[in-house]
Amino acid sequence: MSANDMRRPSVKIHQTAELACEAVAELIAGRIRREPSVTLGLATGATPRMVYKSLIGRSDVSWRAVRCFNLDEYVGLAPDHPASFAYYMRDLLFDHIDIDPGQVHIPDGSASDIEAAASAYEEKIAENGGIALQLLGIGRNGHIGFNEPGSAHDSRTREVLLTQSTIDANRRDFPEGETPPATALTMGIGTILEAREIVLLATGSAKAEALAAALQGPVSLDCPASALWRHGAVSVFCDEAAAEKLNIETLKGRGSASAAA
Repeated sequence: MSANDMRRPSVKIHQTAELACEAVAELIAGRIRREPSVTLGLATGATPRMVYKSLIGRSDVSWRAVRCFNLDEYVGLAPDHPASFAYYMRDLLFDHIDIDPGQVHIPDGSASDIEAAASAYEEKIAENGGIALQLLGIGRNGHIGFNEPGSAHDSRTREVLLTQSTIDANRRDFPEGETPPATALTMGIGTILEAREIVLLATGSAKAEALAAALQGPVSLDCPASALWRHGAVSVFCDEAAAEKLNIETLKGRGSASAAA
């Protein structure tokens, strides 16, 4: 199936990363206001930090009935490890909002049986009616979640081997001298594509090549984010730096791109 046969993602280009993140935060906040018990899929990494900062302290938004599922977790890290995504989410968001801890779900990378933990995660998502709104970042090699190049577009939650480039990019999050894990437990691309709505956030020139490959290249296993063409409701929010390799006029002509303040 070619990209021309599929519904194009909408692309909203903001002048700065701060403005792009604020727009995504307002989208999430608006969804919670309209649907207080919404099920969100959440991402980690450097990109969404400003989104979570913006979501904290909004007096008009209550998280009491919101259900959250995170994309991934390193295999072998305890939830209290400072580089774990469980710790990241508590530190940046969950400890600062009125969410019910029982409604927070993160893949169990410290489980003794990772395959069983992956299956249980899929079941828990299904029990909650699926993910209504999924937030994604994009890796420099085009990965979404920890689905590295070569990941099948119908893949489910599973343990994956991380590429050296991904390990190197995340090394800064670990204590000095500590080697990041070689594997992670991640939602599969097929799992991600079952979300009813997807928001992809990309900021900075380091993501420009991956974003261009995802939006303008072929749908292929080489760029996991290109699988988003297979979804019918994807919104891309980026800053001008991340958009620098996009053919803006072509995207606008196809009704895919719009510039924001």
